[in-house]
Amino acid sequence: MTKQIMVSVIMPVYKVEAYVGRAIESIQKQTLPEWEFLIVDDGSPDRSGAICDTYAESDPRIRVFHKENGGAPSARNLAIDTAQGKYLYFMDADDWAEPDMLADMVSLAERDHAQLVVAGFYIDTYYQPGKFRTDDFFVADSVFSNAQEFHENAYRLFDKNQLYSPWNKLWQREYIESGHFRFPPTFWDDFPFILSVIRDIERVTVTSRQYYHFIRERAESETAAYREGMYEKREEEHGWMKELYRHWGVNDAPSREMVARRYIERFIGCLENLTNPNCRKSYREKRKLVRNWITSNNVRHSLKLAVPRSRMMKLMLLPIRWKCVTLTLLEAKAITLVKTKNVKVFAALKAKR
Repeated sequence: MTKQIMVSVIMPVYKVEAYVGRAIESIQKQTLPEWEFLIVDDGSPDRSGAICDTYAESDPRIRVFHKENGGAPSARNLAIDTAQGKYLYFMDADDWAEPDMLADMVSLAERDHAQLVVAGFYIDTYYQPGKFRTDDFFVADSVFSNAQEFHENAYRLFDKNQLYSPWNKLWQREYIESGHFRFPPTFWDDFPFILSVIRDIERVTVTSRQYYHFIRERAESETAAYREGMYEKREEEHGWMKELYRHWGVNDAPSREMVARRYIERFIGCLENLTNPNCRKSYREKRKLVRNWITSNNVRHSLKLAVPRSRMMKLMLLPIRWKCVTLTLLEAKAITLVKTKNVKVFAALKAKR
């Protein structure tokens, strides 16, 4: 008699030949044996797909799909359509997970009949080969048995980066299918997918245990690259957040402050993006953009509500409060300098913002 598949692990693969073996082996080492591993080679030009095939040859729980490059959203959606597990788990191919992750999260989901389980995680930032800094992200254990409880406490999870990425979560597949939730065809597809799932969710369990290791190492990774249109994307995300809280009917001070602070912290990232070495805009173009941005209604409103958590962040907001374009650009350039010249220091400052 065939055992029930408890978890469908889903992983898109693209240009990760140096890392994907570690990711696969971390799932093979899980103490929960009832899983299937759906790996989607998204037209990777390196040996990533072939490496995955080799693992699949010796482990029947691993299935590899090869497709033309279409981006991580299309790869994940292909796997969702194929998944047979009671729960879904999404993984990135350059990261790895602790052995008891799936067993513990499934146990919590079964105990609480949870539609979503959220766990803590680690960010390992490599600043030299073999040397890295680890930052911890977690919140206290919680069980939200109805939507209102979750809505009123969601700001605590947003504050600790628990509700942005798919890989620290176990998803009930029945709930995902009932809402026809899929990853949208856009860059930074994680966040809109998660917002759509949590919009009307009722049963959420949170564990302070940490399992997933998010690796910051590759220079070409999403988090390190220059992004054309980043400001517009952050504006769109801010609109989603405000709409979500309107939908929830939650307008308390802690939630409003979190939304404002979240926006202004990411706004600083948009400024730094302009001084990224790969940004080809002229200085005059940058000044014009910064002038328009720092005088916008979203910035003005967020500065009134946000309460910076560190002295460093208070100082970083001063040029923006003063609406000084020159100082704002100099500050962005200083952030870029630290980010590109001393990854260890940048990671430490970012964690303490």
